[in-house]
Amino acid sequence: MKALKLLPLLGAVLLLASCSTVRVASDYDKDTNFSDYKTFAFYKPGIDKAEISDLDKKRVLRAVEAQMLAKGFTKSSNPAVLVSIFTKAKERVDVYQNNFGFNGGWGWGGGFWGGPWGWNNGFYNNTVSRSTQGTLYIDLIDANKKQLIWQGQGTAPLVSGDVNKREERINLIVQEIMEVYPPQVAGN
Repeated sequence: MKALKLLPLLGAVLLLASCSTVRVASDYDKDTNFSDYKTFAFYKPGIDKAEISDLDKKRVLRAVEAQMLAKGFTKSSNPAVLVSIFTKAKERVDVYQNNFGFNGGWGWGGGFWGGPWGWNNGFYNNTVSRSTQGTLYIDLIDANKKQLIWQGQGTAPLVSGDVNKREERINLIVQEIMEVYPPQVAGN
């Protein structure tokens, strides 16, 4: 009986854990030698089109710059790579249906007339969760050829309210995206 009482709590813990993850994907030009790229700059025309607040743009760009520097890149006015970002957001609705018990009839569950046996209308606990899922794309563009060579994307629930938590979340998303750069390409 105690185990049944813990199931909703366990579900809530798993829900919170799943909300904190970042789903990451990347794509790249397989003919690119990524070790040739050592310098970068931000691609302002692309960044200006990103549909997020100017404050969030600053947060994202600071996080991207920190990751690029950590990977051995140098910021330059004559870069080999241009970095651009863009974003997408959509509302996500999750319905969690917990069906414990029976839908009417005689059975276990205590029922409404007391005792361990009786008429049971069931115990149904539906939870509806709404969140905004944001996707951040980081594009690396060959500055000379003006061609996309790598794109990373990270999708995660967005955090609003607390500025520090928002910045932490953005840093985490960017870090997770940049973990898959450079791609593991044979010969590089």
